[in-house]
Amino acid sequence: MAGGMPVPWPKLGAEEAPASRGLTTRPDVHNLLAMQPLGYGNLPAARLDATFAALADPTRRAILARLASGEASVRELAEPFAMSQAAISKHLKVLERAGLVSGGRDAQRRPRKLEAAPLAEANEWLERYRQFWEESYGRLDELLEEMKQTAKPRASGRRATSKRKGRRER
Repeated sequence: MAGGMPVPWPKLGAEEAPASRGLTTRPDVHNLLAMQPLGYGNLPAARLDATFAALADPTRRAILARLASGEASVRELAEPFAMSQAAISKHLKVLERAGLVSGGRDAQRRPRKLEAAPLAEANEWLERYRQFWEESYGRLDELLEEMKQTAKPRASGRRATSKRKGRRER
């Protein structure tokens, strides 16, 4: 309860109202609610997952690279690949479900075009990690430089070895 008013409970089915600690009496529903992924910012996890899943295939990445230069039909997209138009269509469906490609209609032709928004969202998500690693590498560089400055030069107290099977000269 927030300020004496009951907190509205999301309707996910036939579950009962939350118990006093904000938990449902059905463990499966509580687990569903408690296991929602965090750390994606405002981006729904499913959309980000779909984008990365679509980008995981080299053929789909090549299709996106081709569409970056302009619209193309399925036949035009299939030309550089040793696969059928049906196989290319399956790849396009994955890209469309991820929101990376959209289709249109131009008389008899159905051109596909690149939709950049999901790529920009994925790039934004990756950018946070790039910044983290750059800062980490920067700290490592500083530490290594500090270690170089404070390191004592090694004394060369070793005896010279001859070139024959490691025997020491006397």
